[in-house]
This record gives sequence, C-alpha cells and structure tokens, in this order.
Amino acid sequence: MKRTLLVVGGGIEAVPGIQLAQSMGLHVVVSDRDADAEGAAVADDFLLTDTYDVSRTVAQAKMFCETVRPIHGVMCMGSDVPQTVAAIAQDLGLPGISRESARLATDKYAMKMKLLADGVPVPWFSLVHSLTHLQEIVLEQGLPLVIKPVDSRGARGVLRLTAEIDLAWAYQFSLSYSPSQQVLVERFLDGPQVSTETMMVDGVAHTPGFSDRNYELLETYAPHIIENGGDLPSHLSPSQQELVGKVVEQAARSLGIVEGVVKGDIVVHHGQPYIIEIAARLSGGYFCTHEIPLNTGVEFVRHAIYVALGQKPKPEDLLPRYQKCVAQRYLFPSPGRVTRISDFSHWAHKPGIAFLQVRVQVGDVVGTIEHHPARAGVVIATGETREEAANRAQNVVQNIQIETIPISQAMLSLCH
Repeated sequence: MKRTLLVVGGGIEAVPGIQLAQSMGLHVVVSDRDADAEGAAVADDFLLTDTYDVSRTVAQAKMFCETVRPIHGVMCMGSDVPQTVAAIAQDLGLPGISRESARLATDKYAMKMKLLADGVPVPWFSLVHSLTHLQEIVLEQGLPLVIKPVDSRGARGVLRLTAEIDLAWAYQFSLSYSPSQQVLVERFLDGPQVSTETMMVDGVAHTPGFSDRNYELLETYAPHIIENGGDLPSHLSPSQQELVGKVVEQAARSLGIVEGVVKGDIVVHHGQPYIIEIAARLSGGYFCTHEIPLNTGVEFVRHAIYVALGQKPKPEDLLPRYQKCVAQRYLFPSPGRVTRISDFSHWAHKPGIAFLQVRVQVGDVVGTIEHHPARAGVVIATGETREEAANRAQNVVQNIQIETIPISQAMLSLCH
C-alpha cells in the first residue's frame, strides 16, 4: 500500500505540491472547507472540514485513519494552518513541530515577545488596547508605524501609518481582520526586504530560498502594504545574506523549531536584519514550488514532503547548485466586475516565461487591492539577468488585459 500524506488546505497554490507528492508515489489526502477547492479536484481522497477548525480536522483525520487507511505524514502548502497540522501530528503520532511552536508562529504578538526575550532582532512593537492607546503610541513613537492583526495572514488588515492616515479608521480596519480582536503596531523600518525559505535540520538552518521582495507599488496602494512579487538571486551581498540566514536560524530556534520548514519575512535596516514575521509552513505565491527550483535547482517542496514523513534531508541536497535569475510579478486589474479578459494563452509560451496564471474569469468581481489574496494572477519569468527576468514578467503583465466595469462599494466589499 502507498504511504499516505495529508495536506491541510486545498487552495490553488497547493496543487503543484499535491501533484509532486503523487509523483513521488504517495497517496494524497486533502482537507478543506470548500468541496470545490482546486486541491480537492486532484487529491486521491478528500476531507470536508475547515482547516482552521483544529478539533474537527483532527477528528476527521483520526476517522480516516480508522476507517480508510493510515496516514504517515501531515503538512500544509501555502496555507497558514500550522496549529492544525501540529495538532494532527501530535494526535496521530506523526513527525511535526510542537503545538506550542505552531501557536507562536501564528500569533504575531506572542511570536515577537518570544523573539525579543531570546535576543532575536525585531522592530519595536506594542499591542494596541484601544484607539486612545494607538493615539498615545503615535505621539510617543512617531511615524511611520505598521498596524496589523495579531492573527491574520496574506497582508489582511496590514496598514502603514503615516501622518495623513485616519487612526480611528486604521484601528477599526485592522481590528476587523483579527479573529481574536487584537492588533499590534510596530516600527516601519526602511531598507530592503527579503523572503526566505529555510529547512531546519538538527537545529541548523539551510536557506536555499532567498528573494528580494518588490514593493514598487507601496505608494500606489497605500496605506495597504502590497507586495508585487520578487526577484532572485538577491542583490544583497553574500555577507548580508549570511547575516540574514543566521537571524532566521536564531528565530526558528527561539520558536522551538529544530526540524522542519520556516518561512521568513526580513528587513535589512542599516545593515542589520530584523525579523518581521516567521511562519512555520511552506510559502505561498509559488515561491517554494517554482521560484526556488528555477533559481537554485533545489526541489524544496520534495524535501519538505520527506520531512513530513519523518525522513531527514541531507544538508548537501539543500545547497543551491546555481543561481539563475527569476522574477515574479502579479496582475492588479481595476476593481469591478470582469467583462473581458484578453487571450493570454500564447504568452505562456514566450521565451523565459516559466509560469502564468490568471485567477479571474468573466463575471467575477475584483475587489479593491487591500491584501495579497486580491491579486488576480501571477507571472514567473527567467532571464540571463535580474533585469531581463523582471522585464519579461512585466511585459506579460502589461499585455494581459482584464477589463472591468465599476460596481457599488457594497458589492466590492463582498469580495474581501
């Protein structure tokens, strides 16, 4: 009988990882609250359950083990559900991080308190107890600051606070995205930001994933902080990259993660890396499934699957074999109802275009760009230089026409 892997979360970005696991000879079970999820369509078995409902998903996994077939590993791919994954692993006796590590990785305030206590560099931060408290913080700390929910994801509810921003609106907006009704503020540090993808092996960090985050649209969508893809290899010097890798390792150990995947968001401010956030999961945006292999030759997701099954990767297998240039850019159509999408099929076959995905159809409603899930598509391109890769990606973005007609603000709000 094939070994069985449970993937918690069946969104569109999980599909390449699911298919890779199947190509490795695994029987893949996917759990999701949406029976029509893209991952459900390609899975060998499917569990209909909310990925954020820990107890229900654990119960469904146990039932599956008892009545269908044993599960040998559990993981998530692009879904921020490490608490659910850790609970299933603990209950079924599978490899995985502790539930406490998973909790720290999904509670931004608890995470930063732990990192701070362990001497890991993080931007100044504070929990916000009320609008009055936020106003006092702004007077004491000055601007710019960032306000964010402690327990959301995908840049939902994340705002850059500057002098022209209405603090009352910002506080309520950020709070509306927090299931626990908690928000924090932190200092906005200028400097290059990077995304990292790390595999911890015996407490040592191996970081083949290293991308410069592209914030060229920061002012366009302000005060929302929207990333427009990224570029690899990083323009940071080898010594700066080494510093980043050490800080990521320090952060992972602080959270108690000595084996497994760690995704990092880091800013390098005045030469010092600071941890913005750490996630105990594979990244979204096809960074781990497409960009890292294209850039380095390292099949990062394959090794993550092995780790979920209890097989420790060899450090040399995580070492980049080369550094090829890769760029990722997103599609940002105007808000409204989609009336026409130009034929884009031929663009996928242009030189250097490694991946092209348009996520909207005629009739869909495109919301205002307030968080990353609102992006309507993605292009990943390669090139001889970073500039060539970026130009190829941007050229495709500019030539895919997604026409919309305006609709009421009330209708747009339904997309959020």
